[in-house]
Amino acid sequence: MIGVSDGDTLTVLSKGHPVKVRLANIDAPEKKQPFGARSKQSLSDLCFGRDATLDSGKQDRYGRTVAVVHCGDVNANVAQVRKGMAWVYPQYNHDPSLPAIEAAARNSRVGLWSERDPLEPWLFRKERKARSSYLN
Repeated sequence: MIGVSDGDTLTVLSKGHPVKVRLANIDAPEKKQPFGARSKQSLSDLCFGRDATLDSGKQDRYGRTVAVVHCGDVNANVAQVRKGMAWVYPQYNHDPSLPAIEAAARNSRVGLWSERDPLEPWLFRKERKARSSYLN
């Protein structure tokens, strides 16, 4: 693993070439949201300097590989949700174990769940897009 963009995106080196990877099934806070920087740091702590194994097969509309990422023996996608550093992304989730892991993190008020009313990143992006098109 060679770099972390945010709490659900990292870059790995594959056959000598950098590959941008979006963690499947989850959505982490945007950089300008509460816990955005902490989520990025969390993913970095989990993966930086470790070998990463990707369970994937898809690319998203931005050309990123969408994958379940194992850093060492840790499933980074699950770990981010368990630590309260990401939401399960209902629209794209294919892991039936994740909603219960998110519920446990919520109930324990860890990470972003310690905030009063955390805003899902997909709603944050939608609001930001609506605001920018209103201003233009």
